[in-house]
Amino acid sequence: MGIVAVVGSINVDEVVRVERLPREGETVSGGEFDRHGGGKGANQAVAAARAGATVRMVGCVGDDAIGDAALAELRAADIDVEHVSRSTEAATGVALIVVDRDGRNQIAVAPGANRLIAMRPGALVGTDGVALLSFEAPDAALRHAAAVATDAGWRLVVNPAPARPIPPELLAAHPILVPNEHEVSELTGLADPEQAARALQAQSGAPVIVTLGAAGALLVDGDTATQIAAPVVEAIDTTGAGDALCGTLAARLAAGDPLGLALEQAIAAASLSTTTVGAR
Repeated sequence: MGIVAVVGSINVDEVVRVERLPREGETVSGGEFDRHGGGKGANQAVAAARAGATVRMVGCVGDDAIGDAALAELRAADIDVEHVSRSTEAATGVALIVVDRDGRNQIAVAPGANRLIAMRPGALVGTDGVALLSFEAPDAALRHAAAVATDAGWRLVVNPAPARPIPPELLAAHPILVPNEHEVSELTGLADPEQAARALQAQSGAPVIVTLGAAGALLVDGDTATQIAAPVVEAIDTTGAGDALCGTLAARLAAGDPLGLALEQAIAAASLSTTTVGAR
């Protein structure tokens, strides 16, 4: 199997499950509470490891008890955390998540130490690797990671979530972009997913994957647009489904699978991830 280096966030998720999501200013009572490991980067790293990749995590946590717990969880998932730094200036990131009975969610994040993520020497050593980046990391870390990946000859996958303008240096590195349908619309101003994906492809010069939730994903590669359906499952919690897709996609690409086949397997993994509670 190949190597996946994940540059992204490490959080602890505080989750409340309720009958329905609250409206603005409303309190919904009667829920159940749980705590899980989270953060888009860490979730993607766990998914990549479960898909068989050798995974290195690049991130930052606080010098606190929840940071200790977050790193212990990653180690238990066979993830190399040598390149995760510890900060005495900021706490480990926390996400507050509300999930309703249909698996839909609302999420608020306090990034904390994730704002201090920086590339460290040795994270992208080796050949035929895939660097997986997401936007809960700061732009400076993303630009540096893209430059290191390009120099190392690694493939680059970028999950621009949460959506914000994509740094030109990332686009110049020709990444496979993996936004969801809301993010691709926000990034391009276009409502139609295929049109939006083609607009992004024109900027990056590389394939674009738009995830569509229960409808699967749309792959725009060159002149071809292909929608790949998702397996039908009974969703309990959709938190982290996109991360499961991205991590599995990176792992399968690192293993040498063609993009279409890698995406099929990633969609299946994302669908299965919704049948259990928690982002992992």
